[in-house]
Amino acid sequence: QVQLVESGGGLVQTGGSLRLSCAASGLTFASYAMGWFRQAPGKERDFVATISGSGYSIKYADSVKGRFAISRDNAKNTVYLQMNNLRPEDTAIYYCAAATRYTITVSLDDYRYWGQGTQVTVSS
Repeated sequence: QVQLVESGGGLVQTGGSLRLSCAASGLTFASYAMGWFRQAPGKERDFVATISGSGYSIKYADSVKGRFAISRDNAKNTVYLQMNNLRPEDTAIYYCAAATRYTITVSLDDYRYWGQGTQVTVSS
């Protein structure tokens, strides 16, 4: 049984930082591209960042480029999202997901397993 468990969310002021973690179990972690997505109230779930199984390929949404950094530790079966210079518009529930492929992808349809989400709130 595949499980993805996010942690690290919380309340932070504008300009602050948070580091999200997603611990995976029940899958051969290094074989899967991983992604972070977010969903604000009343909006669709949007792509944030993705990283290949090896960690060598990475892609970001334009809205977070230069502020967020995705990384992974295959020895710990964990993917991270370092979020810096946070803005109120970053407020959302953040989800990690495991893709059905090794290479990066921004499409929600390519992600088979999802975590329960962690709330990030940025106050102005």
